[in-house]
Amino acid sequence: MFSAILLLVALFAYVSNVPVFAQVNADYKSPIVNVVKAAAPAVVKLDVVVQTEVYLDPFIREFYRQFFGDIPRQFEDSNSVGSGFIITKDGYVVTNYHVVKGAKQIKVTLLSGEIYDAEYIGGDEELDIAVIKIKGAKKDLPTVELGDSDKLEIGEWAIAIGNPLGFQHTVTVGVISAVGRKIPKPDGSGYYTGLIQTDAAINPGNSGGPLLNIYGQVIGINTAIINPTQAMNIGFAIPINTAKRFINQIIATGRVEKAYLGVYVQTVTESLAKSLGLKVTKGVYVAQVEKGSPADKAGIKEGDVIVKVNGTFVELAEELTSVIRNYTPGTRVKVTINRNGKEMVLDVTLGTLPTTTTTTNGGQVAKEFFGMSVSNITTDDRNKYKIPTGLDGVLVRKSTNSYIKVGSVIWRISVNGYAYDIKDVGDWNTVVERIKKGDYVGIFYYYNGVRSVFSFRY
Repeated sequence: MFSAILLLVALFAYVSNVPVFAQVNADYKSPIVNVVKAAAPAVVKLDVVVQTEVYLDPFIREFYRQFFGDIPRQFEDSNSVGSGFIITKDGYVVTNYHVVKGAKQIKVTLLSGEIYDAEYIGGDEELDIAVIKIKGAKKDLPTVELGDSDKLEIGEWAIAIGNPLGFQHTVTVGVISAVGRKIPKPDGSGYYTGLIQTDAAINPGNSGGPLLNIYGQVIGINTAIINPTQAMNIGFAIPINTAKRFINQIIATGRVEKAYLGVYVQTVTESLAKSLGLKVTKGVYVAQVEKGSPADKAGIKEGDVIVKVNGTFVELAEELTSVIRNYTPGTRVKVTINRNGKEMVLDVTLGTLPTTTTTTNGGQVAKEFFGMSVSNITTDDRNKYKIPTGLDGVLVRKSTNSYIKVGSVIWRISVNGYAYDIKDVGDWNTVVERIKKGDYVGIFYYYNGVRSVFSFRY
């Protein structure tokens, strides 16, 4: 007992001699806390249901038709999670197009836990920007302020708020790692250009959510990441200034009207530069200028090499197309060209991208066939999809089948052994209107430098 008392006395003496430190930065609060408090209520979780048609292998379909008759069209629902942010008190929400593409149902969950239905207003797949509208809100909704992405500096704070893997309103912090980045699109149809790079962690489910500055303003729309097996914390956001050019258009009309330059171009390669005697080794060679186009009016000529647009370097033909389409018609841009070794800067007022849904004569709308929507081919299409100048046909704009991809050119259709050349939407309509149940159909198409034929019994 006595020894136990001595032990307690010794322990008390030791503890009483331990110095007590004052709390460091006791009154400090990170400014990021205030950003989150201000912006998070306007960030929403999107639960999206998409209905897709299930396409069986044509040989399996034919087997079933022979023994069991026609197979009814089959559909299946799939669920995905994304993010968005409210920009108006009556509930307009900005997000990525790929988050809500083909949505059958959209549910919006606020930070408060309130859940609303939403309707798709419009968007653009190429820009990966979309607007939806919350339905049934009986009060003013929280909004977030849009900033100015043109003023970004490398190294400044970047805060991402979103719903990665469904974990609602996750906040991650980093810096602006770079601006003006370009990355290839997943379908190989071109490039996303002018992107903001950040090391703030972005994961699946963050898509469509805001990238914020230290003032709580949206500076970008989180949209893509580098595969985590290849690199960590390399994420990309669409600059908010790009989105601001088109948001009002989408709200008003459900679609975007993009700009047009009017040149046939190809990427400058070493062999091209040597064979043509070009004075530059990088850039976009102008093979042809459309008469009366914005490029023609500004003085761009065949043989010029475009090296910059508004100070942004362009090295690939697809990159030039993407950069131009990030602007609206009527925008004045500075195009830097190299002409016979001399660099020149030309002011160009961009025109309106020609419509892609009707023919050039008669305004004929293309009929949908085998899950495909088509249109006539424009100059920009030839640049974007690398379509040879001499190849005519119709371009596949949308495709729900798994055989013929968006960007394919259909130039011939064979029906029961008779071949029909397809030059435009008029030819397409004439042929597909005649196809009947039980006909044997062969679709001749060009995609990514390869000509192929897909055959099936309709």
